[in-house]
Amino acid sequence: MSAARFVVSGKVQGVFFRASARDRAQALGLRGFARNLPDGRVEVLAAGDDAAIDELAAWLREGPPMARVDDLERMPARDDEAGEGFVTG
Repeated sequence: MSAARFVVSGKVQGVFFRASARDRAQALGLRGFARNLPDGRVEVLAAGDDAAIDELAAWLREGPPMARVDDLERMPARDDEAGEGFVTG
Protein backbone atom coordinates (compact mmCIF):
# COMPACT_ATOMS: atom_id res chain seq x y z
CA MET A 1 0.00 0.00 0.00
CA SER A 2 1.16 3.48 -0.78
CA ALA A 3 -0.28 6.96 -1.23
CA ALA A 4 0.07 9.89 -3.62
CA ARG A 5 -1.14 13.48 -3.68
CA PHE A 6 -2.09 15.03 -7.02
CA VAL A 7 -2.75 18.65 -7.89
CA VAL A 8 -4.65 19.09 -11.14
CA SER A 9 -4.63 22.41 -13.02
CA GLY A 10 -6.81 23.62 -15.87
CA LYS A 11 -10.57 23.77 -16.25
CA VAL A 12 -11.19 21.37 -13.38
CA GLN A 13 -13.76 23.10 -11.18
CA GLY A 14 -17.44 23.15 -12.09
CA VAL A 15 -17.11 20.23 -14.51
CA PHE A 16 -17.80 17.27 -12.14
CA PHE A 17 -14.08 16.60 -11.78
CA ARG A 18 -14.21 15.75 -8.06
CA ALA A 19 -17.25 13.48 -8.36
CA SER A 20 -15.78 11.72 -11.39
CA ALA A 21 -12.43 11.29 -9.61
CA ARG A 22 -14.26 9.83 -6.60
CA ASP A 23 -16.14 7.37 -8.80
CA ARG A 24 -12.96 6.29 -10.57
CA ALA A 25 -11.02 5.94 -7.30
CA GLN A 26 -13.80 3.90 -5.69
CA ALA A 27 -13.92 1.60 -8.72
CA LEU A 28 -10.17 1.08 -8.28
CA GLY A 29 -10.53 0.32 -4.56
CA LEU A 30 -8.68 3.44 -3.42
CA ARG A 31 -9.17 5.55 -0.29
CA GLY A 32 -8.72 9.30 -0.06
CA PHE A 33 -10.35 12.51 -1.19
CA ALA A 34 -10.77 15.04 -3.97
CA ARG A 35 -11.27 18.70 -3.08
CA ASN A 36 -11.26 22.09 -4.74
CA LEU A 37 -8.42 24.46 -3.92
CA PRO A 38 -9.02 28.21 -3.61
CA ASP A 39 -6.82 28.92 -6.66
CA GLY A 40 -9.04 26.88 -9.03
CA ARG A 41 -7.05 23.66 -8.95
CA VAL A 42 -8.22 20.29 -7.59
CA GLU A 43 -6.27 18.26 -5.02
CA VAL A 44 -6.63 14.48 -5.00
CA LEU A 45 -5.11 12.19 -2.39
CA ALA A 46 -5.27 8.47 -3.11
CA ALA A 47 -4.06 5.53 -1.04
CA GLY A 48 -4.03 1.84 -1.89
CA ASP A 49 -2.48 -0.47 -4.45
CA ASP A 50 0.37 1.07 -6.49
CA ALA A 51 -1.09 -0.07 -9.82
CA ALA A 52 -4.49 1.40 -8.93
CA ILE A 53 -2.89 4.74 -8.00
CA ASP A 54 -1.03 4.75 -11.33
CA GLU A 55 -4.29 4.02 -13.15
CA LEU A 56 -6.00 6.89 -11.33
CA ALA A 57 -3.07 9.15 -12.25
CA ALA A 58 -3.55 8.30 -15.93
CA TRP A 59 -7.25 9.13 -15.62
CA LEU A 60 -6.49 12.42 -13.83
CA ARG A 61 -4.38 13.53 -16.81
CA GLU A 62 -7.58 13.46 -18.91
CA GLY A 63 -10.41 13.99 -16.41
CA PRO A 64 -14.11 13.88 -17.24
CA PRO A 65 -15.40 15.00 -20.67
CA MET A 66 -16.09 18.66 -19.72
CA ALA A 67 -12.67 19.16 -18.07
CA ARG A 68 -9.43 20.43 -19.57
CA VAL A 69 -6.32 19.30 -17.70
CA ASP A 70 -3.32 21.55 -18.27
CA ASP A 71 -0.99 20.10 -15.66
CA LEU A 72 -0.84 17.23 -13.18
CA GLU A 73 1.59 17.31 -10.26
CA ARG A 74 2.25 14.11 -8.31
CA MET A 75 3.80 14.06 -4.85
CA PRO A 76 4.27 11.36 -2.23
CA ALA A 77 1.74 11.27 0.60
CA ARG A 78 1.21 9.33 3.80
CA ASP A 79 -1.28 6.47 3.78
CA ASP A 80 -2.80 7.69 7.07
CA GLU A 81 -3.89 10.98 5.42
CA ALA A 82 -6.40 9.10 3.24
CA GLY A 83 -8.96 8.18 5.89
CA GLU A 84 -11.73 5.70 5.14
CA GLY A 85 -13.42 5.44 1.77
CA PHE A 86 -13.07 8.12 -0.88
CA VAL A 87 -14.82 11.47 -0.34
CA THR A 88 -15.17 14.83 -1.99
CA GLY A 89 -14.89 18.09 -0.16
